[in-house]
This record gives sequence, C-alpha cells and structure tokens, in this order.
Amino acid sequence: MNNKYKILIIEDDDNIQGFLKTLLEAQDYQTITAASGREGRMMVTSWLPDLVLLDLGLPDQDGQELLRAIRECSAVPVIVVSARDREEEKVVALDGGANDYITKPFGAEELLARVRAALRSALHRLCQSDSVFRAGDLSICYDIRRVYIGTEEFSLTQTEYNIVALLSQNTGKVMPYDAIIHGIWGANEIGSTKKLQVNMANIRRKMGIKPGENRYILTEMGGGYRLTV
Repeated sequence: MNNKYKILIIEDDDNIQGFLKTLLEAQDYQTITAASGREGRMMVTSWLPDLVLLDLGLPDQDGQELLRAIRECSAVPVIVVSARDREEEKVVALDGGANDYITKPFGAEELLARVRAALRSALHRLCQSDSVFRAGDLSICYDIRRVYIGTEEFSLTQTEYNIVALLSQNTGKVMPYDAIIHGIWGANEIGSTKKLQVNMANIRRKMGIKPGENRYILTEMGGGYRLTV
C-alpha cells in the first residue's frame, strides 16, 4: 500500500537496525535507514518521514546534536532509542525536542505502542484547525489535503481527494452523479458517469470498503453518492 507511514531508523548497529526494520515492516510500516548523523539528517529533509527512531551513539556525531539539528528544520516526531539510561540524558533529549525516549533493551510491543502513540499525536496536531471534517473515525484535513481513517492515512490522487472533499462538504445529502461530475471536471464532462464510478471504486478500495459494504460513502438509488455521518 502506498499510504504506509514512513519511519526513518537512525542506528549504526547493524543488528539493532535490522531488528527494528523487520519489526516495523511486519506491522506494515515503510522503513528507511541511516547509519550516521549526516546521513540521517539528509534523509529527514529528502524523504520527509512520518517518524524518526534515533540512536544517540552515532559514529560521526552525538545523537543529541542531531536531534537539535532535526528540530531546526522539521517537526517530525522523534523517539530516542538509546542504551543511555541516565535521567540527565533523557531530560536533555526531551527538552531538545524528542517526543519520547525508550532505553535499550526494550520490548517489541512496548516500542510498537510508543510508535503508534507518537503517530496519533502527530495526526492530532495536524488536524487541530477549523478546516477539518470528522465523521466517526473518518477525518479530512482540508489544509493539507489528507484523508484518514483512525490514524491511517489514505493516499488519494488529486481527483479522488476532490471527490471525497466535495461529498464531505455536502454530508448527509445525496449528490447526483452529474452534480459531482460538474463539481470535479466541469460542465463539459456531464454524463461521464463511468469516469466517476472508476474513481469511486478506487477510493473505496483504498479506504478498505468492500463491495456491497455500506461504510462512509453510500451509493443511492437513482444515481448518486452520499457521505454518511
């Protein structure tokens, strides 16, 4: 799926890096890895990850220094994963912008829970403006043009997003096919029902709606769609 969260692992120990990569990918996250501070900082700016797992004992610079550098250019959630268990190290990291701190050795389930919590928190911050639509666990952040069910983002094309946004702005109302087509493609495309149906099938598939299942977007008799509340 192309809507997976991207997690950057900055860790120079091959065994730990490999373990984290395997653990996260088994949970359907995308992973990218870096073994040095320089490489990690470059990947933060070029890959735009949704979360960073940061070791402090890097070969070319201290992880605390890298954390401060990341915070100068990005608000990406950062979880420090380090063998340093002194309270002072934790305080410096958290004051320096880390969202969480977990010490090695750690349990796999604990780490995954902290990852989920950090991603939920990031989503909450993104969607705290008035320009957000919510219906049950469906959220549409208009400012950033993103659609979520729970904390999971669904990567829609521009046209697919526009269809969902249009339906959300008419929540509870039946939108006839021609009204949607006019709103998305213009008056010259009126009657292009097949184009709309193909896009709607893709939207439902990406949102995990099975054929015949009445969730989120309903097909109405007479030729129209309705977004449920």
